[in-house]
Amino acid sequence: MFAIAAVIAALVFIAAIWLPKVAKPQQAQGEAAKQHDRAEVGKSSAVHLTVRADQPGHAISSSLYGVFFEEINHAGEGGLYAELIANRSFEDDPSGPAGWSVVRQGGAKGSLSLTSDELLNSAQREAMQIHVTDAGSGGRVGAENDGFWGIRVDEGASYNLSFYAKPDSGYAGGLTAALESLDGTTTYAAAQVKSLEKGWHLYKLVLQANASQEDARFVLYADHTGTVTVDVVSLFPPTWNGRPNGLRTDLAQKVADLTPRFVRFPGGCFVEGDSVESAYQWKKTIGNIADRAGHWDLWGYRVTDGLGFHEFLQWAEDMGAEPLYVANIGISHKLDNPAGNYTTVPIDQLNPWIQDVLDAIEYANGPVTTKWGALRAKNGHPEPFNLKYVEIGNENNFQMSEYVQRYPLFYRAIKAKYPDITLIADAPVSGQPVDMVDEHYYSSPQWFRENAGKYDQYDRNGPKIYVGEYAATVGAGKGNLDAALGEAAFMTGLERNSDIVRMASYAPLFVNDNDRRWNPDAIVFNHAQSYSTPSYYVQQMFSNNKGDTWLPVDAENNGAVPKPKIIGGVGLGTWNTAVEYDDIRITSGGKTLFADSFGKPSDAWHPLNGSWSLEGGVYKQTETIPDARSTVIGEDWSDYTITLRARKTAGAEGMLIMFGVKDPDNYYWWNIGGWGNTQHAIEKAVGGAKSIVGKAVPGSVESGKWYDIKIIVEGTHIRCYLDGQLVIDATDSVSPGPLYYTASRDTASGDVIVKMVNTADQDKAVHLSLKGLSNIAGEAEATVLSGDDPSMENDFEHPERIAPVKRIASGIGPEFDYTFPKYSVTVLRIKTGK
Repeated sequence: MFAIAAVIAALVFIAAIWLPKVAKPQQAQGEAAKQHDRAEVGKSSAVHLTVRADQPGHAISSSLYGVFFEEINHAGEGGLYAELIANRSFEDDPSGPAGWSVVRQGGAKGSLSLTSDELLNSAQREAMQIHVTDAGSGGRVGAENDGFWGIRVDEGASYNLSFYAKPDSGYAGGLTAALESLDGTTTYAAAQVKSLEKGWHLYKLVLQANASQEDARFVLYADHTGTVTVDVVSLFPPTWNGRPNGLRTDLAQKVADLTPRFVRFPGGCFVEGDSVESAYQWKKTIGNIADRAGHWDLWGYRVTDGLGFHEFLQWAEDMGAEPLYVANIGISHKLDNPAGNYTTVPIDQLNPWIQDVLDAIEYANGPVTTKWGALRAKNGHPEPFNLKYVEIGNENNFQMSEYVQRYPLFYRAIKAKYPDITLIADAPVSGQPVDMVDEHYYSSPQWFRENAGKYDQYDRNGPKIYVGEYAATVGAGKGNLDAALGEAAFMTGLERNSDIVRMASYAPLFVNDNDRRWNPDAIVFNHAQSYSTPSYYVQQMFSNNKGDTWLPVDAENNGAVPKPKIIGGVGLGTWNTAVEYDDIRITSGGKTLFADSFGKPSDAWHPLNGSWSLEGGVYKQTETIPDARSTVIGEDWSDYTITLRARKTAGAEGMLIMFGVKDPDNYYWWNIGGWGNTQHAIEKAVGGAKSIVGKAVPGSVESGKWYDIKIIVEGTHIRCYLDGQLVIDATDSVSPGPLYYTASRDTASGDVIVKMVNTADQDKAVHLSLKGLSNIAGEAEATVLSGDDPSMENDFEHPERIAPVKRIASGIGPEFDYTFPKYSVTVLRIKTGK
């Protein structure tokens, strides 16, 4: 989960002037009750926006808004996957039945243990034994499971239980299953197998709940002296859409309410694993759950793989969404290594991995006469799932030297057999065909606001863009309004540029509040409840109000705003590389702002990480660690030229030349020979999160060679030279806000849809002109998400503190004034003639 970015262009400049109004929508929270506002007609306003329905632009991608699922934060296990039993196959800890504890009643004596003898099948490595050494007088010994931080029971609901059991030769009793209070005094549901057959057998029971309880336990009781071995103990509540082995109803419905056009799965870093051995393998996730061995997730817990390849495909189909499968290409993630090392499958051993992707496509799309199509039919779905999108790797651009070798092998093999599949790359691969590129962004709300115009200047002749993961993660609390406002501002740019940005999905989708490994997330849950964050509601508002044709918007009377400039100090840096620097000079307007030939020590330099020293007339950094920097503070420097010399002496990459340095988390640098010494690019850090300005270009540096480097900064225009040759020419234009907007037309309904994001701490009056429209209905539906403070969040006690409210705005015409509340996202659906 990282970010690769591109050009940022200015969007709109706003000067706020208060005007008398009656169009101010009243702030409301909680339920989406309809209220009435009245727009004022013909008044002057601080901001004048003209929606050019008379000059319609490009078609908006029908697949623009989707969802991304990754097994992180117990998103699936104990979450979306409705299984209620934790460690159902007893594989979590070989030292004992983790998540299970012994219960003794009626004077009975006994214990629990694990066994690896005479197992159910080759997929299972452990099973649990219930030992009853003394049944007492009508007593029993049970195995208790509290589920994933609790089990919720709903009165009247039916719970489907299945388990495999094998009694020893001396056991003559049955097994009783119960849902009961944590102290065992109250039973909410129970069912019994009166006697057990010899050997392994599957047993199925239905537990009908007679009462509701948020915190219950499941117990499997043995009532005779002897030993019973059990495995794959599975308990399901009613599931979404009634699917066996299915999904938790409230969580699945929240996703469905987003009306996603696609579902990207199964990750994320989950795909790669922290080693090749722990990588996701789809073939081990299909068929009978007893035949799924499960594996350790790199996020620190074990998954059953019950939510498998088939279930993902079925989920997407049930929502009317396109499945997007992320394929492992033999590169691991290795999160735990700070040096960024990773393990890979050698290039000459990739054929099985390539074939695995081809087989996955055949399982999804192949006729029943094929091997994998026949297995899909056996698993209950003879019709093809019509998989159209496959992503080649996940974030493997961070191992670019490996990725550039692997990508063409997968691309060519898949296209040869499935030419109509859209293949998504982790980054542009020089000299190779690329259908679509996946770009990820995690940063601050400020970064997202500033980058609302990121795609305005993207090359329309290059590959299409999929923004596969993005979220405000810095200063976002556990999912606050400020994060949602920043993301909404960014999304106006995605929609405005949907001729090139074809798909986008927020990440991550889910978090179990008991296991928050990534923060924030769209949907928060525990075993009994769930709520949506403001970011979720922004996704819902945009997805459900997309339109199919983008309409240009002209802005007038916005006031004079100073032309933005890149301002700040300079610096030097390295990444997993040792470098020597010499003869640095910063000049502006014929004047020298700073110069150092490193002939003597200077207190101007401020090292941050690494081993920096002055030796032999050069400034050296000798540790091959990530992110070693040394900076010179120049708070008001702008419009300057940097010249210097640099030589790589050891390590994996090249040099980092910093400019526009404001503090350790906000700066620019020219990354020369980055990404495993494969590319050159300008990167911008906002709040510590970096993204690319302009485009990365192929390039590398040689060890031991001195390079002449020059960077010219004029306003926000940046030119980078290496040995006298222009390498990068880019402009970083910031969208200052506080208003961000986009407009579209829904051809089927005739509605004009205006989306407005107001990030200011005061209401904003806007004069709207609608050009080229007839039969304007005079009313508009306004959906408003707003709050008094950008730090506001939802929680279990206040799940709709920040939630959309629908209103009816009257007085709508060809020209009208409307006031957008502070800290708000508003969608105006204006009824017009088709």
